[in-house]
Amino acid sequence: MNQTRRGFMGKAFGAVAGVGAVGALYAMKRSWDPLPSVKAAGFTTIDLSSCTANKLIVEKWRGKPIFVLRKTAEMVAAQNEAQTARDIVVDGSHYMIAIGLCTHLGCIPAYRADKTDFKCACHGGEFDSSGIETLAPPPSPLVIPPFKITGTSVVLGEEGPEYTKMKEAGVVA
Repeated sequence: MNQTRRGFMGKAFGAVAGVGAVGALYAMKRSWDPLPSVKAAGFTTIDLSSCTANKLIVEKWRGKPIFVLRKTAEMVAAQNEAQTARDIVVDGSHYMIAIGLCTHLGCIPAYRADKTDFKCACHGGEFDSSGIETLAPPPSPLVIPPFKITGTSVVLGEEGPEYTKMKEAGVVA
């Protein structure tokens, strides 16, 4: 009689300990997962159908400014091969989409619509309408964030086939 009671108590304790361990592991996993608000901040959808040519739109993605510039036909015609390689083409229109931080010290360059370029007021650096540096000190072009094209929208934060193609061509780092 004493043996069966001891066996029952051991099994009951083991079951309670097992349930407690599973509960603790579940709680640890939940604490390591990113919050829903953090997951949502990882992706930003930009509808390009409302963009006006030669007018800069500034969006926000992961706390950084994103420059969206729809290029005019004249701007596209005047581009060289390197500039065209950085264009994101959606529904026949060419766009420059880049993180709006100067690659020199992280200042936010201003868009000059009359000259169709960007000027960084901090140290005088300039970028063309494709985000390529044209006047030092910026060491490299404006960074193109990972993107995926869906219809007339661009989803930032997700690598689509167009971004992968740019990466393979060495246009983006």
